[in-house]
Amino acid sequence: MDHGKKLAKETLLPSVLKDDDADTPREKLQLWENVGIGFILLAANPSNLHTQAASSSSSGESRCLIVSFSSQQRVSRTEVGVRGLKDQCMSPDGNVLDEGERECEEEENEEEECVISDEDYDTDLESGDKEEGYDPTGQRCYMEACERFQVVPASSFLQNVQNCELNMMHRGLGPQGTKALAVPLATNTSILRLNLRDNWMEGLGGAAIATMLKENCYITEVDLSDNNLRDYGVGAIAGMLKENSTLKSLNLSGNHVTDQSAEQLGAALIANTKLQHLDLSYNALGDHAGQILGDCLSENTGLRSLNLAWNCIQGRGAVMLAIGLGGNIFLRSVDLSFNGLGKEGAVALGQALKENNVLEELNVSNNRIPPKGAIHLAMGLKANKTIKSLNMGRNPIQGAGCYGILKSIQENPDSAMETLDLWDITVNQDFEDLYAAVKEIFPSFTVNHGGKFGSFRKAKA
Repeated sequence: MDHGKKLAKETLLPSVLKDDDADTPREKLQLWENVGIGFILLAANPSNLHTQAASSSSSGESRCLIVSFSSQQRVSRTEVGVRGLKDQCMSPDGNVLDEGERECEEEENEEEECVISDEDYDTDLESGDKEEGYDPTGQRCYMEACERFQVVPASSFLQNVQNCELNMMHRGLGPQGTKALAVPLATNTSILRLNLRDNWMEGLGGAAIATMLKENCYITEVDLSDNNLRDYGVGAIAGMLKENSTLKSLNLSGNHVTDQSAEQLGAALIANTKLQHLDLSYNALGDHAGQILGDCLSENTGLRSLNLAWNCIQGRGAVMLAIGLGGNIFLRSVDLSFNGLGKEGAVALGQALKENNVLEELNVSNNRIPPKGAIHLAMGLKANKTIKSLNMGRNPIQGAGCYGILKSIQENPDSAMETLDLWDITVNQDFEDLYAAVKEIFPSFTVNHGGKFGSFRKAKA
C-alpha cells in the first residue's frame, strides 16, 4: 500500500505536487478518494480513461491512470504514469519512453503474462490420469478375468471373439474357465451362435453362463450339452429363460437333469415366448417331469421343436405329456424316442393327433409300443392332416401294427404323410401289397422297414 502511494506521488505533475503541499488534510483525503474512484471506473469500463483525463484537465489537475490487462484477464499489471499532450509514458525507473520503446515493452509484458498464465493456471481441457480406451473385442477383459480366476486363456476364444460363431467344444474349460469366458461374453456384440459342448462346466459354470445370457442380447443359439450341469445349473438356465428375449435355440442334452428341475423348466417355458428349439435329450426326466411339461406345453406359444429323447417318461407322465401336445398349436417337431410310452402313451398320442393340426414330425421309436397301441395311434393318423414324418422304429408292433398304420394313411385323403419309418420291424406280404396301393394315391410316400417275412429264406434258396 505504501509502495502504491509512493509510486502515485512520484508520477503526479509538478502542479499537483505544488497544490498538494498547500492542501489541508481534508483536501488530501479528497484527492486520494478521486484517484481510487478513477481506478474503479477504469476497471469497469476502459473507455472512462479519456473522460477522467478530461475532467482532471478542466479542474487544473492533470492526472492520468494507465492499466494493462492480460488477454486471459487473470494476471493484471497496473502502472501509474503521466500522459501529456504527446502521449508519453514513463518507464519503471522514471525515464520517459518514446512510442517505439513503449510498444516493444508492452509486447514483452504481454508475452510474459501469457507464459505465466499457461504455466500457473489449469483449464477445463487439462485432464489427470488418462482413462483406458474401450475394449470392443473383449480380449483385455478376458485376460483379466483369466488372471482373476487363475485359469489359462483359451486361444480359440481370442482368435474368434469377433466372429459371429464361437465353437469351443471339448476344450475342458471347467467351472472356473467358464466363469472367465462369461465375463467378456456379457458385453460381446459379435457372437450370435455359441457352442460350449462337452466342457464339464458343472453347475457353477452353468450359472455363470445363465448370468451372462441375462445381459447379452445378441446370442441366439447356445449349445451346453454334455457339461454335467445337473439340476443346479439347469435351474439357473431356467431362471435366465424368464428374462432373456433373444435366445432361440438351447441345447441341454446330457446334463443329468432330473425331475427336480421340472417345475423350473415348466415355469420358464410358460414365461418365455421367444425360445423356438429346446433339446432335453439324454437326461433323467421321469413321470413327474412328463406331467409338468405336458401342462406347460399346452400354454407355450414359442417352441417349434422339442427333443425329449432318451429320458424316463412313461405311465402317467407319458399320458399327460401327450395331452399337452394335443393342446399345443405351435410345435412342428417332437422327439419322444427311447422313453417308455407303452400302450397308454400310444393311446394318448393317438387322441392328440386327432386334435393337433400343426405337428409335422413325430418320433416315438423305441418306446415299447405293442400292436394294440399302434392301432390306437393309427386312429389318430386317420384324422390328422399335418403329419409328414412318423418314426415308429424298433417297437414290438409286429405285422399287425404296421399294417394298421399304413391302412390309416390310405383311408385319409387329406393325409400329408411323406415318410414312415419302421426300422428294424419286419413286415409281411400283405403290407407290401398295401404299400403298393398307397403309392398310387401318394406317389411321394416312402416306407422304411426291417424286411419282409420269408425274404431271407428266398434269398438263401
